[in-house]
Amino acid sequence: MAYAEAFRTITGRPLVKLPQMAGRSEPEIFFDALALNGVSLREPAESERLVTPFAAELSTQLAARRDLLTAEGQLMPGAAESLAAVAEARIAVQSVLTGSSRPNATLKLRTFGLERYLDLTVGGFAGSEAYPKGTLLRVARQRAEEKYGVSFAERATLYVADSPRDVEAAKIGGATSVAVASGRASTAELRDAGAHAVLPDLTDSRALIDLITAPV
Repeated sequence: MAYAEAFRTITGRPLVKLPQMAGRSEPEIFFDALALNGVSLREPAESERLVTPFAAELSTQLAARRDLLTAEGQLMPGAAESLAAVAEARIAVQSVLTGSSRPNATLKLRTFGLERYLDLTVGGFAGSEAYPKGTLLRVARQRAEEKYGVSFAERATLYVADSPRDVEAAKIGGATSVAVASGRASTAELRDAGAHAVLPDLTDSRALIDLITAPV
């Protein structure tokens, strides 16, 4: 596992317990992993100094396993088809808001051929940027506005994700939350978190397009 190997390389300790990952950024996960796995640091600031080398090592380990990712990785059902349908309809600027770093997110997207549908220059990468996801969503929207020369209304910005933490990030960022019950969280949990809409998966691209084009 790339994460476990990167953790061992940087900290000198095995990764015995893996933190909760859904909806969280790579730095958040790393800090929790330090605590859960009993990594004793000489001073509090040392954990901050380890983040950058850990991020670099994780990118190296993931890149070395690209063939394994291709062979064993799985796309959410309908993800590629929905991205393609929205791109063909020309109704939205599609990008990403992720807890991964830019290199790691780009690697995963390219592995499955998804980057062709996305403008990564306006995306948000919480693993590389000093913003929490909710704030980063606003930053990404501003990047898109500056690049395309148009104003994107907050509620007309859809954040499609699959965890309650992402639903919360959408609230903070002023976006419409479209939650997907991928198995990380139940439909009830996503609705209770405040999602504006919950889809069972992404196999119905028409349903997603209808959400995008619905009046704000």
